[in-house]
Amino acid sequence: MLTELHIRNFAIVKQLDIEFKNGMTAITGETGAGKSIALDALGLCLGGRADANWVRPGCDKTDISARFTITHDSPAHRWLVDNEFDDDLECVLRRTISKDGRSRAWVNGAPVTLTQQRTLAPTLVNIHGQHEHQLLVKEEHQRELLDQFAQHAELITEVQESYRNWAATEKRFRQHQQRKEELAAQKQLISYQVKELNEFNIGEGEFEQLESDHKRLTHVRALTENSAFALNALYDGEHNNVSGLIQAAHGRLEESAELDEQIQPILALLEQAKVHIEETALELRNYQDQLDIDPEQLEVTEQRMSQAIALAKKHHVAPLDLYQHHQQLQQQLDELERAEEDNEQLAEQRQALRTVYRQAALKLSTSRKKAADKLSAEISRAMHKLNMPHGEFVIQVDHDDKATATLWGTDEICFTVTTNPGQPLQALSKVASGGELSRISLAIQVMCANQNTVPTMMFDEVDVGVSGPTAAVVGSMLRSLGEQCQIICVTHLPQVAAKGHHQMQVLKQTDGAQTETQVWQLNEEQRIDELARLLGGDSITEKTKDNARELLIH
Repeated sequence: MLTELHIRNFAIVKQLDIEFKNGMTAITGETGAGKSIALDALGLCLGGRADANWVRPGCDKTDISARFTITHDSPAHRWLVDNEFDDDLECVLRRTISKDGRSRAWVNGAPVTLTQQRTLAPTLVNIHGQHEHQLLVKEEHQRELLDQFAQHAELITEVQESYRNWAATEKRFRQHQQRKEELAAQKQLISYQVKELNEFNIGEGEFEQLESDHKRLTHVRALTENSAFALNALYDGEHNNVSGLIQAAHGRLEESAELDEQIQPILALLEQAKVHIEETALELRNYQDQLDIDPEQLEVTEQRMSQAIALAKKHHVAPLDLYQHHQQLQQQLDELERAEEDNEQLAEQRQALRTVYRQAALKLSTSRKKAADKLSAEISRAMHKLNMPHGEFVIQVDHDDKATATLWGTDEICFTVTTNPGQPLQALSKVASGGELSRISLAIQVMCANQNTVPTMMFDEVDVGVSGPTAAVVGSMLRSLGEQCQIICVTHLPQVAAKGHHQMQVLKQTDGAQTETQVWQLNEEQRIDELARLLGGDSITEKTKDNARELLIH
């Protein structure tokens, strides 16, 4: 709960240090005194929009801090631990605004972003403004109130997750559908090209081999003649072939070696040369055996080369790259076929996710209808207490499983009311007057607050348009709520203020040059005087003080 609020140089406040207690605290004061100043300052601490106009004239900056006590099992404590701001069971928010409009924020002494501060804020305080009833006629706000009362956050999360999954798959499916004709045409072309290349079926490195074979086959006569000449020169010639000359040289040098041993290494080299010549001759004979003028083989080779060149030209690639091009086209065709399979899977997945979403939306709708019946009855009873004895309030929840999907399901929620006998239920905006709408809004806020887990709730003049016995009922409702959580209520009604466990008075003082607002904790006698002022205006008599004593709860 909120325990302390420290305000420096904020609007007409020079310095305020306010302590808050458990239960219901009523804040009263004259019109224009600045009764809502504490709520405005706290709003800034909770991440509200900064404005340089909030800085007190003549000062460099506004400085506001709020201290809260929290429990171990509270959402606020979990947030602090998760974000490494834990400081045992205390949470201190601080906000400064300089006169040039720059703003800074801290949580437990550590600097934070406004986004972080705004995320933490709802776990600490729930503020209901004096214009809350104006939001009541908006469909989105009606849904939020019903969901808050129903306390089915897990169902909303389930709907939102299933919606996002379905929406993402739906988007991908539509993208595939848009490209379907384009992909089909592309697949038809590539299928034809792949079929053509499959029929030709060129192998890896085949064109290089064809070029080599063609060159050999077209020059086989020259190759035969050259190899025969070489074989005769090296070994087969009748006169002066290399092998015979080496043999003759070897014989002469062998005789010389008997006379000079230095010739032995030369003999060894000649013997090696002789062996190499013999091996060369053998290889040449084998080569000649393979050389054969085969016109049919040459024709087949030339035909395949021509086909390869023609296909390469058709596909705008070099003949040497035809094999690689074939593999790339086959890969593209495989990917297109997989895309078709993916599209079929997407269609199935899309339908499955649609079913998951519709089921989640139906579960949420069922929970809403159950909560709507309960909340409708409670608000109707509260209307009776608030001087609308014939009032009937009904929350209509219409589910349409064919409606456009949203993050919040497919329900149409409408708050309907009748305040007079014989009148049919109609939408809240069409039936209720301003005063009635204000009272209905208050009843809804109080009923929904019973389901709230936030430790501190603030009401800023939500009793506008209420008076007399009805005001006393409003005060009793707020006091009853104060038994469950901390209630801070800004009011101008003595019947409401008297129901508070505690009361503060806001005073505006001026010395003619400057104006300053102060807030005072009132004791019992001071409360009687303040209630008497609220009852009788500036003239406080013993009679008004007696009336104040009767109002005050002991």
